[in-house]
Amino acid sequence: MKKDIKLFVDAFLKEVQAQNAAVFLGAGASVPAGFVDWKELLTPVAQELSLDIELESDLVALAQFHVNSSGMNRHVVSQAILDALGRNVHPTENHKLLAKLPISTFWTTNYDSLIETSIRDEGKIADIKHSVKQLANTRSKRDAVVYKMHGDVEHPQDAIITKDDYEKYYRTHGAFINTLSGDLVSKTFVFIGFSFSDPNLDYILSRVRVTFENHQRRHFAFFRKRQKMAEESEAEFKHASVRQNLMIEDLKRFNIKALLVDDYSEITQALEEIVRQYRANTIFVSSSASVFEPWGEKEVVTFMRQLGSMLIDDSFRVATGLGLGVGNALFTGSLEQVYRSLDKHIDEHLLIRPFPQFVDDDHERQKLWEDYRRGFIPSAGIALFLFGNKLDNERVINADGMLREFEIAAENGLVLLPVGATGYTAKLLADRLISDPSAFPSFPRDLLPKVVELSKPVKDLRELLQPIKDLLTFVRKK
Repeated sequence: MKKDIKLFVDAFLKEVQAQNAAVFLGAGASVPAGFVDWKELLTPVAQELSLDIELESDLVALAQFHVNSSGMNRHVVSQAILDALGRNVHPTENHKLLAKLPISTFWTTNYDSLIETSIRDEGKIADIKHSVKQLANTRSKRDAVVYKMHGDVEHPQDAIITKDDYEKYYRTHGAFINTLSGDLVSKTFVFIGFSFSDPNLDYILSRVRVTFENHQRRHFAFFRKRQKMAEESEAEFKHASVRQNLMIEDLKRFNIKALLVDDYSEITQALEEIVRQYRANTIFVSSSASVFEPWGEKEVVTFMRQLGSMLIDDSFRVATGLGLGVGNALFTGSLEQVYRSLDKHIDEHLLIRPFPQFVDDDHERQKLWEDYRRGFIPSAGIALFLFGNKLDNERVINADGMLREFEIAAENGLVLLPVGATGYTAKLLADRLISDPSAFPSFPRDLLPKVVELSKPVKDLRELLQPIKDLLTFVRKK
């Protein structure tokens, strides 16, 4: 990863964690999904005007020309939007990655619904704003607001697309201008797929720059480094390259840091790294015990309580389903440490999901538990497995629930860390991992010796605390 992109990952991750991050998506973010760009969208319009779309550089004016020639009738332009963007396509990997992060503010000039679809697919509530009147309403329990400042494909007649629309924008959509101006002041944006040729955004950025001068908040913008196209002459390519460099230099006036990539996949890699590092701060603890041999219940409970305290003290967020016999001890130790740190924002440190028990039908209960596990395990980046036994007609057996949690964690790319020294299912999982680590692609091979070490029997469970701490610190740094 390039140095400047790595610095972006570090900086933007901090903003995500502080809940100060925002995203601005341009047309280039939707093209990989199969949608057309503006030039393709307006090709039918150009054809009706007997113009060659390849020779047109001012596409806003092109849309205006058609409306003028139609007696101010927008039907063809609106139909072009519907035909181009009304298809059912799937969000890109970038949309999915952004939706996984706790980002509450999205802006876009796109008419499509890719980002709000991705947010909903993550089980989140998206509050969509594509008209001024909607800004006055707040959707209950929303997780993210999607501001579609140029309209929505479902309402093409209201889309901002002609010269007349842009010229009147400050009057017809002044509330959007004020809202975006406020977000640019208080949040750190990353611009993806945006060319910075939009006059509305240029006006808003200029207002912020004039007001704050040398105190503007820093933002980031991805650009693909200009490459020579097959039909281009050397002179045309040189002109385009120089122009891109001048545009990037000009963005410094707005404190926007340009990030040049050779391939769009580098943007995906950067977002993947942000998601990975964000999730690495949440550790899913899978544990249960009905019997506590050879240490005894008191020592096992003390160990789990100390483990919970240690995880919170190391700035991990603990996710757990309060496993039978030991889960409450983990929760108690975690909660005590939250209060000791004088930080009463419990939800920022603990994700507690007790399993519902009173479902009479066994099939329905198992289905509910499966959905439940799939709902919260993927929110973590690391999965720690401890003990794992239960009684079946007074016979001690391995916990099949822990086995399922291991499988779900593996499917979702969590770093798997079974502590075999605690025995039972955890030992079974550690042996499986050690014998065939290649079966688990998300497991870093350099962790194998540490997992082997944590599988050796111990007389005192407290001997495991420091090795677990060292292992988790190692994983988070990687």
